[in-house]
Amino acid sequence: IMPSLVGSEMCIRDRFSTFEKPVSCPPLTRCVMKNWLRKHPQVRTIRVAAADLNGQARGKRIPTRFADKVVEDGTRFPMSVLNLDIWGEDIDDSPLVFESGDADGVLFPTERGFLPMPWLDAPSALLPIWMFHEDGRPYAGDPRHALRAVVQRYKDRGLTPVCAVELEFFLIDDSGRKLQVPLSPRSGKRRKAAETLSIRALDQFDEFFTDLYDACEEMDIPADTAISEAGLGQFEINLMHCDDALRAADDAWFFKMLVKGLARRHGFAASFMAKPYEDYPGSGLHTHFSVLDKNGNNVFDDGGPDGTAIMRHAIAGCMNAMAGSALVFAPHANSFDRMVPGAHAPTGISWAYENRTSSIRVPSGSHKARRIEHRVSGGDVNPYLMLAAVLGAAINGIEDAIDPPPPITGNAYAANLPQIPGDWKTAIDKFEASPEVARIFAPELIRNFVLTKRQELHYMQELTPQEQVEIYLDTV
Repeated sequence: IMPSLVGSEMCIRDRFSTFEKPVSCPPLTRCVMKNWLRKHPQVRTIRVAAADLNGQARGKRIPTRFADKVVEDGTRFPMSVLNLDIWGEDIDDSPLVFESGDADGVLFPTERGFLPMPWLDAPSALLPIWMFHEDGRPYAGDPRHALRAVVQRYKDRGLTPVCAVELEFFLIDDSGRKLQVPLSPRSGKRRKAAETLSIRALDQFDEFFTDLYDACEEMDIPADTAISEAGLGQFEINLMHCDDALRAADDAWFFKMLVKGLARRHGFAASFMAKPYEDYPGSGLHTHFSVLDKNGNNVFDDGGPDGTAIMRHAIAGCMNAMAGSALVFAPHANSFDRMVPGAHAPTGISWAYENRTSSIRVPSGSHKARRIEHRVSGGDVNPYLMLAAVLGAAINGIEDAIDPPPPITGNAYAANLPQIPGDWKTAIDKFEASPEVARIFAPELIRNFVLTKRQELHYMQELTPQEQVEIYLDTV
């Protein structure tokens, strides 16, 4: 087992809290990071990687014998690399490219340190990095910094968000032109129907799930319950709640890479695309969150089933920002195929107690665990942007002390509700113009994301649905 490095969190965060010029970590931290590699001599190469706006890993492969230089000095690549389209192409009218001379950013390791990459044949390690300017300022176009800025707003009020995510994905045989469920390694048969909460469906791919859980242990990803879902070959795994939102987003990002890579080792694909099959529900990435005060008390807990006024303020903030931030929750052309009435994905802006047709759900259960479930995101999202949008909207509402409309009852699809944008262009336009979004994300990130999505929208319109699936299947 090769656990992730946890000793550098204080170093990295404190080092840039005052935006001084980037310097290497203190000697003790550098020693811890270097010793991780010394203790794992079987690791032959490392990957240094940051998440771009689409959640794609962008970075470099480096022989292990040169890893110390990255630990000491970081690495560099153009700022525009975090603002590529889904094909990995430059954004045509981006000021980050020719207008600025395609200037470099400086990237340093995050507090996670080295992690193993169990989906690769050769023993390898991943070193997550994030981007800064030369003078030490966090690069505002980096999605991980966007989430960090939102978390800081909570800290400034003596609050800490606690997050958990549920990730749905499909196992797919994509060897032919028609996507289908892979043959079961146990029976050699292909099950051609949904099997909601079926133990048999899980057992059909027991070897894959056993390897997946073992790999999550190696990578220190807190994978909890697995279930079969309502789609064809669809499954869900929950990640345990965490009082560090950056770590929760890291875990989701690493998990998506792991699932896709490990599935290929088993001879099939795994995909988090929102809607691979027209006749079955798509995949979501639901987020549960509560908020603790400085004494560790859940500020949503009023001792009963209703929750506190602060909880309702957070709900109101999420509802007010939902239309404007829909582009984060549905970032691709295929995303909007999932968001249709009656397909287990919300389309109206509402909240409710214990009601999965609403976009915001307050689950039942112990009042001590009172929390909000945000149900809008597809599985194809960037986890950093998604958590920033959800938690940022909630803190907007808490800061403003605004109240939501009354909770709905019954079928939200049949109710007369304000609607989440139902098409890509509308979502892009609303994201660009939303005052709520402007309180959550830096102007540079908003500009970059809008330019990216408008370029993708232009080129996606020229592709057939089959060609779009080919783009998204392995990518998102």
